[in-house]
Amino acid sequence: AHSKRHSNKTTMKLLLLHTLDYWLKPFEKNIETAEDNAAAISCRNAVIALIHVEAADEESPHSVITKSIKNIKWHARKVDCEIVVLHSFAHLATTRADAETAQSIIEQIAERLAAVGLTVQITPFGYFNEFMMHVAGPSLAKVFVDI
Repeated sequence: AHSKRHSNKTTMKLLLLHTLDYWLKPFEKNIETAEDNAAAISCRNAVIALIHVEAADEESPHSVITKSIKNIKWHARKVDCEIVVLHSFAHLATTRADAETAQSIIEQIAERLAAVGLTVQITPFGYFNEFMMHVAGPSLAKVFVDI
């Protein structure tokens, strides 16, 4: 049974979008412990990284963090963006990590991206959000990565 679990194990998904204009506003809490009165986010010419952390990522967070950073840095460089918004987006696969693990992984990605000079924002964790984005037209503006 143990080997079967590893044979169909899936890991983090990233949807990277080059946005010309992005706006997000917290709508309502979906995790009781989320911060109160989370702030809205608004930016132009940014990479929005929709991040789905899966249950299997809890076993080897270092690996998915490193691969995610590599892919996000590559995309930001390709589309000439210095702003990255990390958004926990649990809609890209059927399994998901627990909220604490997902938040920890996203915070570690943010710290390491900021350390290489990118401006990084994390959307409010533990909220349903309303958001708008104007995604650029070129094919490269939309990249899906299966970590």
